[in-house]
Amino acid sequence: MSRATIAPDRRAEVATDGGTGPRKRARPSGDGLAGYLFLSPWIIGIVLLTLGPMVTSLYLSFTDYDLFNTPTWIGLENYQRMFSDARWLRSVEVTAIYVALAVPIKLAAALAVAMLLNSKRGGQGFYRAAFYGPSLIGGSVGVAIVWKMMFSDDSVVDQLLLRFGIDTGGWAGNPDFSLMMLVLLATWQLGAPMVIFLAGLKQVPRELYEAAEVDGAGRGRRFWSITLPMISPVLFFNLLLETINAFQVFTSAYVVGGPNGQPAGSTLFYTIYLFDRGFGDYRMGYASAMAWMLLLGVGLVTVFLFRTARGWVFYSGDSGDKR
Repeated sequence: MSRATIAPDRRAEVATDGGTGPRKRARPSGDGLAGYLFLSPWIIGIVLLTLGPMVTSLYLSFTDYDLFNTPTWIGLENYQRMFSDARWLRSVEVTAIYVALAVPIKLAAALAVAMLLNSKRGGQGFYRAAFYGPSLIGGSVGVAIVWKMMFSDDSVVDQLLLRFGIDTGGWAGNPDFSLMMLVLLATWQLGAPMVIFLAGLKQVPRELYEAAEVDGAGRGRRFWSITLPMISPVLFFNLLLETINAFQVFTSAYVVGGPNGQPAGSTLFYTIYLFDRGFGDYRMGYASAMAWMLLLGVGLVTVFLFRTARGWVFYSGDSGDKR
């Protein structure tokens, strides 16, 4: 039967398959419906709990809204007001300093511990669990309270420093040391990046180190020329995650410094000020604008990291090409 003799209502259902003969158009099966059915809880959740609130907050960022009255459209006024808000500028400064200190110190400590645990020695399982343990309780209120007590006036740390002639009057109450106290807390919880570093170190071929030793390269040379280039993708992954997480620090800072970032605004993180304006002053429109500015800032930093990564991140399967 030629194609010309096919009825018009049948022609739409017939197609040629590479010239081998007619082929009927595929019809949806029940597997696709079952797949969407299983995905429906996730789809409903992301729409109601993520996309919905995001769209709502974007709208509220252009309004004057106090949680009790109808939002009033004010355009870009909330965004313009930030740059004349001294406390907002202070929160940006504190957060930027924290990110610049906490991220490299934490990654350096995590890499150092991972290199120690990568060597063969007894009790490796115990030491790995011990170093990873703090990450399991990271961000909890209890840990932050204990940490604040440890660094308060006349505390264990204060008494130890006094033995060396250092009198700080307690880190928690000293604006010169309170931020560094939170940096040390973040460094103490180095378990997650440490495990990732350890997995990356396991993938470095031992033949490279053996060849370098034959050529007379010392430990420092082997670290800079072999270890760092080989684990650079893992290093970049940890750098990206830790940077994003550092911008979102909240629990420990709130417990230590409260909603006003005490002492003297030294712990007034961006998230703390956002929370205070939204749920303390009930300026939800302004807080929504702050949230979107935070998203924009983290996005720009992420783009910057990806751009700069092309010069120092190496992939073994790319024949030496940088990406």
